[in-house]
Amino acid sequence: MMHLHDRCGELTSIMMAKQYSTSFSLGIRMLDKPLRFPISAIYGFTRAADEIVDTFHDYDKQALLGRFKKETYLAIDEGISTNPILHSFQRIVTRYNIEREVIEAFFTSMEMDLHKSTYTSEDYNIYIYGSAEVVGLMCLSVFVNGNKEMYNDLLYGAKMLGSAFQKVNFLRDIQDDAEDKGRVYFPGVSFDNFTEQDKEIIEQDIQREFDESLEYIKRLPTSARFGVFVAYNYYQRLFNKIKRTPASQIAIQRIRIPNTRKFTMLGRLWLFNQLGAV
Repeated sequence: MMHLHDRCGELTSIMMAKQYSTSFSLGIRMLDKPLRFPISAIYGFTRAADEIVDTFHDYDKQALLGRFKKETYLAIDEGISTNPILHSFQRIVTRYNIEREVIEAFFTSMEMDLHKSTYTSEDYNIYIYGSAEVVGLMCLSVFVNGNKEMYNDLLYGAKMLGSAFQKVNFLRDIQDDAEDKGRVYFPGVSFDNFTEQDKEIIEQDIQREFDESLEYIKRLPTSARFGVFVAYNYYQRLFNKIKRTPASQIAIQRIRIPNTRKFTMLGRLWLFNQLGAV
């Protein structure tokens, strides 16, 4: 019988995904039911840390993140937390043997957000790995459910997809990151002089990662494949819209896909899936 504390943690994680990301929560809903809470728990954990470094401007972010990190490891070691997000996350870490190295890499990237405003190529690669690629690896641990051979076979694709998603987010949010948070993630790029050439080089890198990750999505277990493909399709559409938008416009306007189009896309993909075309 499920403990009430476990259930409250599950509901909190699921609510986090719904409130913070329509697109991500749509993808979660397209996963087989047993996978929905575990992926929501990973999302809730990463979102909570991201909120500390991105939005808690009136508070001591470094102290809050340090406390959150300490409480994460305590929750994992003790098997319980009074924080429902961390309680859910530690259950998934234990159940699916998520390696501590990927959690530590995630915190390294979050800590970089507290101090860095511009990134060298080396910094950028470290940040992408910890903020995006390891999230793909956490999700992959859930999808393969302990099958280490499958995990190793799909590892590269999970990293590429996480990286592509993150870089699309960087392009979409370039104005907010620069003006509100004082960050420019892309190496050698100046927000005050963001050129078409800068944009094209970034886009070529992202498209390569999308192309490479698609073959790995096709090899995921059927329980996860459609949900991941929905997320892939949404981000590819967002990316295509960004590619059609001039660099000068990207620097002043956040590009979005309206919810009506998201749901239309979902309905079309669901139909194709039922017909065996996905």
